[in-house]
Amino acid sequence: MNLFHFIDAFFSDSAHWHGYDGIPTRLAEHLGYTLEALGLAVLIGLPVGLVTGHYGRGGNALSLIATAWRALPTFGLLVLLTLLYGFGLINVMVPLVVLAVPPILVTTYEAMRSVDPSPVDAARGMGMSEAGVLFQVELPAALPLVLSGIRSGAIQIVSTATIAAYVGLGGLGRFIIDGLYQRDYEKVVGGATLVAGMALATLAVFWAVGRVAVSPGVRRGA
Repeated sequence: MNLFHFIDAFFSDSAHWHGYDGIPTRLAEHLGYTLEALGLAVLIGLPVGLVTGHYGRGGNALSLIATAWRALPTFGLLVLLTLLYGFGLINVMVPLVVLAVPPILVTTYEAMRSVDPSPVDAARGMGMSEAGVLFQVELPAALPLVLSGIRSGAIQIVSTATIAAYVGLGGLGRFIIDGLYQRDYEKVVGGATLVAGMALATLAVFWAVGRVAVSPGVRRGA
């Protein structure tokens, strides 16, 4: 049997489309984990990146923090939290957030620092407040790069949220873990295909958001 046969067999089996272990249910669970972790990562990384980038301070510290966070093994952190606190959603959220914060934080900082200083100086010269300069001048110009950092974090979360299955939770990782245990390789390949498809869908969503949120002038200059 080849890879495409496994994929066809998995998706053509009606049993995989119904019930608590069906594809719609697992997709919804995976999406829920992804959105929750991404929301937390954005709440942590975006404000810090915007403020430090606006004032141009703390770049070296951010790089050190991002490097340290990236060095943390996601699965090892999951196991450690499970040993310390037992099974629960928090054990999954912490590693996913730790994984996604660095690209959001560093890319946002770099995006703010890459903004042309001329309109920023002009805005300050006209008496605009620092908050106005940040949100009305710098952020619109930096938005394409800011979105790219969030997109990178989202892709990493989508790809890694399969770890939820290791601690008894749901999501698309359930197909992979259960399939390996049962030696049901149709289920393993089907689950991996769904994760890859969800990652591609995430790219498409961010492309659409960029088309709507980023002004045409900024897109042409990017």
